[in-house]
Amino acid sequence: MPTEATTTDLQAFTETWQEWYRAQEARLAAPHGFLAITGLHWLDDRPQRFPDAPGAWRTGPEGVVVDLDYGEELIVGGTPVRGEHRFGVLPERGGVDAVWGDAVIEVARRGGHDIVRPRHPDAPLRTAFTGTPAYDPHPRWAVRGRYIPFDTPRPTTVGAAVEGLEHVYDAPGRVEFELDGRPLSLTAFPGHGAGRLMVLFTDATSGVTTYAANRALALEAPAADGTVVLDFNRAANLPCAYTDLATCPLPPAENRLSVAIEAGQKIPRERGGS
Repeated sequence: MPTEATTTDLQAFTETWQEWYRAQEARLAAPHGFLAITGLHWLDDRPQRFPDAPGAWRTGPEGVVVDLDYGEELIVGGTPVRGEHRFGVLPERGGVDAVWGDAVIEVARRGGHDIVRPRHPDAPLRTAFTGTPAYDPHPRWAVRGRYIPFDTPRPTTVGAAVEGLEHVYDAPGRVEFELDGRPLSLTAFPGHGAGRLMVLFTDATSGVTTYAANRALALEAPAADGTVVLDFNRAANLPCAYTDLATCPLPPAENRLSVAIEAGQKIPRERGGS
């Protein structure tokens, strides 16, 4: 029988997880979030027009260029642009958002290729979204680990949700931890924010109750002694779990775990989950 203290702790743990879950869902289903994407257009040196964006688009050594017809306009960095506009050379995993009416035209570079990815608030995937299934949170899936930095960051090439595409990350180290007494480790990639980390992984639930290709877990910056918490209750789906119009990275081979981590987000309903 749980004591009042443990019941209160579990309630607080659950409420904190629910805040995280709601924030994840809000970002995903935002008016210009990933569910709003209507096309994934690959650029080359030939001008191309697309049904969900204005202008004719091309790329080359000097970067991405759009030629807007008479009457067409984009807002870039708060400034209206017409005619020819040069976005320049974009950094890998970087990009620019150009506003077109109520839509946003994402101009980005992924896997060494320039892309245009329009985001429209009325996209059917977004308007029909009813939320992501998830395991009930439980403290047993929040485990302490130790971050072991590499002597120098290791360039690590991984595949992508798009066949033939590759991503390269400079892995700064690995995280060692235990589940049910079993020693495990995950190669870590840089996360969003100073010192933060991100791990991509699969496990024995992948393709059964969780999305088959990848799961992502964000980690706070490790403590001075390397201590870090892996809260697998916050294992999240990447955009490719919902749409084929994403270029998400796959986990490195060593991050394919044989244990079943029954925590975090499950297979989206858009992919047959329930």
